[in-house]
Amino acid sequence: MGKVLALAGNPNVGKSTVFNALTGLKQHTGNWPGKTVSNARGTCDYNGRQYELVDLPGCYSLMAHSEEEEIARDYICFAHPDVVIAVCDATCLERNLNLVLQIIEAAEQVIVCVNLMDEAAKKQIHIDIKGLSKELGVPVIGITAREEIGLERIFLTLQQMEKQKSHKLLAFVYEGPVERAIGMLEPAVEWATKGEENTRWFCARLLDANSNLLDSMEEYLGYSLVEDAEVAGALKEAVEYLAQAGYSKEKISDAIAASYIRRAEQISRKTVQYGKKDYDRKDRRLDWIFTSKKTGFPIMFLMLLLVFWITICGANYPSQLLSDGLFWGKINWYWRCGRPASRR
Repeated sequence: MGKVLALAGNPNVGKSTVFNALTGLKQHTGNWPGKTVSNARGTCDYNGRQYELVDLPGCYSLMAHSEEEEIARDYICFAHPDVVIAVCDATCLERNLNLVLQIIEAAEQVIVCVNLMDEAAKKQIHIDIKGLSKELGVPVIGITAREEIGLERIFLTLQQMEKQKSHKLLAFVYEGPVERAIGMLEPAVEWATKGEENTRWFCARLLDANSNLLDSMEEYLGYSLVEDAEVAGALKEAVEYLAQAGYSKEKISDAIAASYIRRAEQISRKTVQYGKKDYDRKDRRLDWIFTSKKTGFPIMFLMLLLVFWITICGANYPSQLLSDGLFWGKINWYWRCGRPASRR
């Protein structure tokens, strides 16, 4: 089997469209081991080389809060696919960059595919693809998956990346105190993992102290990093340093998440231009109407009332029409056969 390519991204960004366009009918589905989440895999060939594609569940973050996010995170971080293809929505790039930055930090080889470029053009959204690649430090490709435009460039980029051990040019930098705490942890973690793992990512996750993720790390490594004497000592020192700087456990997690959001905003400002500043005015207005406390609850109540009415009464009308239609057809058939329509 050739290189393994993992497709990751937010829900509804066209990730599965990319997967279907690349694999065609050469795919199969099932469930992830021990999970109820579906697992789609497929193969494709390009210039005589075969690639295996894995369509990961859509997620908004690698900081797992759901089964889907946990599966995507563990596969990206611990299954070591040859390349992770991060698919984004060109019409709301900033929102998608949060996950992209996390993927770039966790994975060794990443290609970013900015999908729905045609929709972005309609809304007069202009994305500097080269500038985005420079800011992220990984290859970026603009595509329109529905029309299969730009998909070939994925394979051309893969061939270029094969000549390099790693294509990542930039390391993600957190805010001051968190970055210094990671620096305090790095030597011990690198020693414990023999330099074979993504040290910075492991350090950030140890500081984040996500119990679910720590369990996955232990299962993958075969031992607990936090039980290693040197790592435990360095971690304690780093946490104490952050505590002195005013960072509680919750604030550490918030600071890490805020770093991704802030960096996504910075990149978006540099690489995305809007021909119409109010291009999403209609969407924002609808969001305000449906999520506002003043209007959201009444609308929800009315919709629930409508569903209740349809269930109890409304469905009777089409049912009666259907019944009358069938009954009328039955009467005509009996009359044509010269038989009475009913027997009393």
